[in-house]
Amino acid sequence: MARAGGITNAVNVGIAVQADWENREFISHVSLNVRRLFDFLVQFESTTKNKLSKLNEKLDTLERRLEMLEVQVSNATANPALFTST
Repeated sequence: MARAGGITNAVNVGIAVQADWENREFISHVSLNVRRLFDFLVQFESTTKNKLSKLNEKLDTLERRLEMLEVQVSNATANPALFTST
């Protein structure tokens, strides 16, 4: 009888060890995927900030050009004689 109980306990321990191993493997996979996701998000943030910075520079340049054109149009409207030929 003790022998049968020993086999049952060994089987239970083996099942517990196998379940623990599978749980650890699952946690390892989840941890790896979380790390990959984190790395992607960090790289995405960096790339996005860089692209937004470049777009902001281009927008600033366009705004300065637009202001210059507005001044030129305003001057031309105020002084039409500048554009008439004599």
